[in-house]
Amino acid sequence: MQDNFVNNPDFKTLKDYLIILKDNLFPIILITAVCTVFAVFYAINAVDIYKSSTSLKIAKEKGSILESDALFPSISSFTDDRFISNEIEILKTFSLRLRVANAVLDSFKTANNPNDFSIIFQAKKFNESADKVLKTNIEIAEGLANLVEIEQKRGLDVIIISASSPSPKEATLISETYAKVYQEINLEFNRNQLTLVKKFLSQQREEKLNDLNIAEDILTKYQQAGGIIALDQQATTLISQLASFEADKNMKKIEIMASEKILSKLKEELKKQDPTYSTYLENLASETYLQNLQTEIARLEVNRDLVVASNPNATQKQAIADYNKKIDELKKKLNQKLEVLKAGVYANSPQELKEISKSIITEEIKLQSTKISLEQLERIIDQYEAKFSVLPKSSIELARLQRNREALEKLYALVEQRFQEALINEQSQPGNVYIIDQARVPNSPAKPNRNLIILVGFALGLGIALGFAFVRNYFDNTVKSPDDIQKRNLALLAWIPQIEGLGIKGSDEFEFIVHKKPDSIPSEAFRALRTRIQFSKMQDEEIKTVLVTSSAPAEGKTIIAANLAGSFAQLDKKVIILDCDLRKPRVHAFMGANRYPGLVDYLLGQSSFDEVLRKSEMKNLDYITSGTIPPNPAELLESPVMLKFLEELKAKYDMVIVDSPPIIAVTDSEILARECDASMLVVSAETTEIELLERSAEIMKANSRKFIGTVLNNFVYRSSYGSYYKYYYYYSRQPKKDMSGSV
Repeated sequence: MQDNFVNNPDFKTLKDYLIILKDNLFPIILITAVCTVFAVFYAINAVDIYKSSTSLKIAKEKGSILESDALFPSISSFTDDRFISNEIEILKTFSLRLRVANAVLDSFKTANNPNDFSIIFQAKKFNESADKVLKTNIEIAEGLANLVEIEQKRGLDVIIISASSPSPKEATLISETYAKVYQEINLEFNRNQLTLVKKFLSQQREEKLNDLNIAEDILTKYQQAGGIIALDQQATTLISQLASFEADKNMKKIEIMASEKILSKLKEELKKQDPTYSTYLENLASETYLQNLQTEIARLEVNRDLVVASNPNATQKQAIADYNKKIDELKKKLNQKLEVLKAGVYANSPQELKEISKSIITEEIKLQSTKISLEQLERIIDQYEAKFSVLPKSSIELARLQRNREALEKLYALVEQRFQEALINEQSQPGNVYIIDQARVPNSPAKPNRNLIILVGFALGLGIALGFAFVRNYFDNTVKSPDDIQKRNLALLAWIPQIEGLGIKGSDEFEFIVHKKPDSIPSEAFRALRTRIQFSKMQDEEIKTVLVTSSAPAEGKTIIAANLAGSFAQLDKKVIILDCDLRKPRVHAFMGANRYPGLVDYLLGQSSFDEVLRKSEMKNLDYITSGTIPPNPAELLESPVMLKFLEELKAKYDMVIVDSPPIIAVTDSEILARECDASMLVVSAETTEIELLERSAEIMKANSRKFIGTVLNNFVYRSSYGSYYKYYYYYSRQPKKDMSGSV
């Protein structure tokens, strides 16, 4: 530890930090108290905020076996987290918040109870009694971004939606509405393709019903106009079979149109992410093996339908069963091949394209199968057209009209059937969002945590206060205690405590403390300084002249010099004070005398020694003031006359105390230091900068070997200075008296 002091004088120990805290105790208490009071005030006046939460379970859509956790557990965990993260981002979108805002506004209009709502109103600024003004839905949606928290429970597919509001009912309403709107959006997304098909089939149903009505009107008018009323059995059967095939053909066309619409939307979404990937999927779906299977299935289905249309007997029913068996086998192979393709697509597709890629490949296969079936139907219809054309000319027009009506009737029936299937599929398609915990109206506010606010205010105030103390100490580069001097390897002769009453305007009666109060603590400190000077002999020479200087003005060197002289006079020694501060002299003011005639007048031969010598009110103590201020103080102090005068004083007096100017400002003190027996540097606590102290000590050591040490002036005793305080306390106690009044 001592090495640290020597190598780094700025090294601080725990004791130093405790001293810093002790010195700044009042501002630390004040700042901490102010911050705590502000925290208490804020905590008392803070608005209560209620929080209500809704828990949602997000179920991931089931995929193929390739998505099984058993095959790729780490990948599955990663994709699950990513899936939940995507859902959370959807919850944070502005469009969802806008729908929530609209729903909340509708609830407000229905409830018509303004006291249950808060955040939907404009904040009041000046007139608190003014009517509440509703925000727009956009303003509410923007505000929800800060009032609604969305988080995932760690390791679970559960999302918690928490809404905050000064109104507990409003917080509950927002949380519930947020969950329901998200559930609706999720359901709309899951039913997207089914809804598209349903809308398309609904449109086709209306069109085909209209076409059917027109065809029936035309047939009725034709019959009423005197045309053929009925056809023979053969023609009727032919028309019925042809109408059935035409209805199937038109239904296939409708299915193709629906598949193309779905594919177009899927590919549009895919191109936004990867424009080239849709071409790869198209090529994959058009593989030759798949097309051969689809062609064979379509051919067998048409042949089966031909048998069915001919009123089959028992033998033909067996043929139908054989057809169905072959069709099922081929479809099984097709599905197996399709699963292999899906697996390849899933393995090779980027994560964000996997689901949409599988949907596209499935729809592509379905589209190709429908087109192949359409081609087979068109061939069969061409064959029936040849049979239809050989009917009698008188029956052809009626057959054509009846064929058209029956075809439209069967087509409408097929479209209606498919529409109902699409409607059922849409309604039966579930979402993957489930509300597992409804929001409840909170009984107590979630924030502010008033105790925590007060605690944080106290901690913040204490932190600011401590920061202030240490920053203040960092920038306060002055000498504060004897340790600051000793750490720099400078001898400390004595430390003079601050004289009580000194420094008050108009009060200088206690400057000469060794004479006014010889039993005071400062007087004792001057006697200690006197003793240490006596024992600071330079080799074998007796010290008879002592130079007193300082680093800068107003550090108390004149008071030190005068009281030091007084303490020597108390030993019945003949002492004289010589004011050699020829720039800003002060000994005459200290002694209450005129400045001239003085030293300068004597050196210039204008006054005699007896004229400049003056007696003080203290026995054995004389003094000489500076006299007239010369234009060249340094040259005068370095003159032979001055040197001779010092020698004469040494012969006449036991001790000569020389008061000189600050050593940093001028060279006067350096000149005098060479001629005096000893020199010392006065340092004022809380005033002298450490840099000036070090510089002054260097100058005095470099120009004179007679530098004996420093004196710390105006040192304020504190309990944090340990032994210094104990010393002060010991000598400042009043002696106790016994019953008789004696000590």
